[in-house]
Amino acid sequence: MLDAELLSILLPALVAGLLVLSTHVLLGQQVLKRGIIFIDLAIAQVAALGAIVSHMDHSVEDMPFVHVWMPALFALAGAGVIAWMAKKLTGELEAMIGCFYVLSAVAAMLLLANDPHGAELLKQLMSGQILWVSWSQLVLPAVVSAAILALITLRPQLLDGAGFYFLFAIVITLSVELVGVYLVFSSLILPALALNKYTGKSKLAWAYVVGIVGYIAGLLLSATYDLPSGAAIVATLAISALVFRQLMKLRSTAA
Repeated sequence: MLDAELLSILLPALVAGLLVLSTHVLLGQQVLKRGIIFIDLAIAQVAALGAIVSHMDHSVEDMPFVHVWMPALFALAGAGVIAWMAKKLTGELEAMIGCFYVLSAVAAMLLLANDPHGAELLKQLMSGQILWVSWSQLVLPAVVSAAILALITLRPQLLDGAGFYFLFAIVITLSVELVGVYLVFSSLILPALALNKYTGKSKLAWAYVVGIVGYIAGLLLSATYDLPSGAAIVATLAISALVFRQLMKLRSTAA
């Protein structure tokens, strides 16, 4: 039985996870469809680089909401570069996105090389601190997620054009702040991958189930055994995806 104090920590974390999944499951299926698996890692890393730059420049660090708009500017710029590459470098796009990710990661390491708190900041951006998310931090992601889902519902063609990259950048920016780069990638790819071979009408709904099961199991595992929350959720998302993929395979074989 969870006590009240633990529940007060787990509930905002779970809501943060659900907000991330609300957009990431849908966008993750588009990522697989386009065959650009590394785009989420690349843009998430660029957004993290923006957060690091704002941390390094003390004249910028104290500006209002800099932790939101600076990563967003970097992510949008990164999305613009990738959208351009998608048109000009079709046959090499995935390789170029991978290089873009590596260069962003190296730039982050070089910027933080002489920062006494650099290792801790880098760890926080990569692994996230979902267990310490507060209710107030969820307001902006909730509003933006609702707006993006409404926009996609009204204009689904946005997912097929260059606008996809910019929607993606906005979503990723807020998600990195909440859950870190590793969970951003896992939330996008693992639920989508679990149902990638399934062609039924309930494909999207089942993908959401995969993500929700993974987040709940990971948070409970983290709280019970005092494990790093981000790593625990990534592991349980992977297990959830694997189990559901096998179940869907058995279902289709039986049919």
